[in-house]
Amino acid sequence: MSHPYATSARHRWQQALLAGLGGGLAVGLLACETETLHWPLLMGSFGSSAVIVFGFPDSGFSKARNVVGAHVLCVFIGLLCLKLLGPAWWSAGLAVGLCIAAMIGSRMVHPPAGSNPLLVFALKPGWMFLVSPALLGSLALVLLAWAWRRLAPPHRHET
Repeated sequence: MSHPYATSARHRWQQALLAGLGGGLAVGLLACETETLHWPLLMGSFGSSAVIVFGFPDSGFSKARNVVGAHVLCVFIGLLCLKLLGPAWWSAGLAVGLCIAAMIGSRMVHPPAGSNPLLVFALKPGWMFLVSPALLGSLALVLLAWAWRRLAPPHRHET
C-alpha cells in the first residue's frame, strides 16, 4: 500500500523512513522515560498509534483530541467493566464493544485505543492507569509527533 502523499517510489520510501524514524524515536523516548522514572508512559496500543500519528499525520484518526480522548475513554471503559463485571471473557468483549460505540458516538475515533480494554483485562491495573500511561503517554506521543512534523522535512508532495 502506498502512502497517500507519495507520487514516486523514492518519495514514498523517504516518507516511510521519516515516519518510521519519528515513530521509533517517540516510542523509544516513552520507553526510556518509563524505565528511568519508573512511571509508566507506554502501553502496547501506542505502537499502533505511532503508525497513525507519524505515518498519516493528516488523518482524522491522528487529531490530538482523538488520540488522547480515545485512549483515556477506552481505558476508563475497560477499567469500569473490569471492576463492575469482573475479568470474564464476555465482560472483555462488552468493554471493547462499548469502546467502539463510545468512540464513534463521541467523534473521538482512534482505532488503536480499541485494544485498551484488552490491556486493562490482561494487566488488571488500578485507576491510576487512566492518568499514566493513558493520559500522559498519549499526550506525550501527540506532542512528540507535533514536534517531529515541525523538525522533519515536509511529509507531503506539493503539487
